[in-house]
Amino acid sequence: MNRIFVDTGAWYALIDRRDPDHPAVKDILRHWQGRLVTSNFVVDETVTLLRYRLDFEPALLFAHEVRGGALAQVYRVSSGDEDAAWSLFERYRDKTFSFTDCTSFALMERLRLDTALALDGDFRSYGLHSLPEP
Repeated sequence: MNRIFVDTGAWYALIDRRDPDHPAVKDILRHWQGRLVTSNFVVDETVTLLRYRLDFEPALLFAHEVRGGALAQVYRVSSGDEDAAWSLFERYRDKTFSFTDCTSFALMERLRLDTALALDGDFRSYGLHSLPEP
């Protein structure tokens, strides 16, 4: 089964119809044939972003849908993933990777995922395939 990792920016763009990337993200997900994957760190980051930018209700709705498995399969970042993420964070000091990005890279490596739905260039810069294409 095809799986794609969904990052915070893509979740946000999907939910906020006014976001300039909303149509592209919605189109990719409409045509995606497979399972969506995300992490508990990305869920945390997304809930927080929705709470601050949109309001409590959209954040809560997203949390309920993703935690209930309706949107994606949520994987917990393991202690091994965190250790790998810290190593990545230290190694790539010339990049603007957030620590959450580094946990995503480590989790994707553990799960053998090579494609992310991510709106910034960080996943591509790390060497992963990223949608939408630039």
